[in-house]
Amino acid sequence: MALLLALETSSSVCSVALFKGDQLLGASELLIEKSHSSHITVMVSQLLENCGFELKQLEAVAISGGPGSYTGLRIGSSTAKGFCYALDIPLIEVSTLHGLAAQVVSTIPNTEVYLFCPMLDARRMEVYTCLLTDQLQEVEAIAPVVLTEETFKNKLTDQPVMFFGNGASKFKPLVAANNNALFVEGISPSAKTIGQLAVGKYEKQLFEDVAYYEPFYLKDVYITRGNKSAN
Repeated sequence: MALLLALETSSSVCSVALFKGDQLLGASELLIEKSHSSHITVMVSQLLENCGFELKQLEAVAISGGPGSYTGLRIGSSTAKGFCYALDIPLIEVSTLHGLAAQVVSTIPNTEVYLFCPMLDARRMEVYTCLLTDQLQEVEAIAPVVLTEETFKNKLTDQPVMFFGNGASKFKPLVAANNNALFVEGISPSAKTIGQLAVGKYEKQLFEDVAYYEPFYLKDVYITRGNKSAN
């Protein structure tokens, strides 16, 4: 059974988890804003020590690949790639949104009845989202969506949809009258579900090219340059 390290840095939550095969050995999580770069390697080191392993024993690293915070994803991917380069082990990517959905799917009965809609806040009335079955098959692909009363209207007519993630609260008032719109609170990105999904990818050898891997930023980053007076 492979020793797999999972990293989640796509949001304000920074978490790491360690798996031996499909068994979760331990996890650590920080909710401190803008702490990822200064804490993630320390968290990994402490987790490995607490679980009785050394860094050189890792056999794969899994990363939450986005969408999400540009800075967070960049920090997570560079950390994961650094481990993979140094140890010559494979890199596994798991969609951040699929990871969110997996948390909800694992906690409710009769999952086949529902569609699952993770939503990550993308500022104003925009979210990063998709629609998934209980098998995490995409009914609607991952995309940035501006929320209105018409969003997912056709799907909500056909069957119940569960909405969750830190962007879902913006959508709730728009569909308050629709009984098929269900909301689950308290779901945030976690390295534990990233690792759980990565175990299956490891067994199928679904690895990323470490040299060329980039996270799924989804939208371009806009940089505003300050005005400088000419001398």
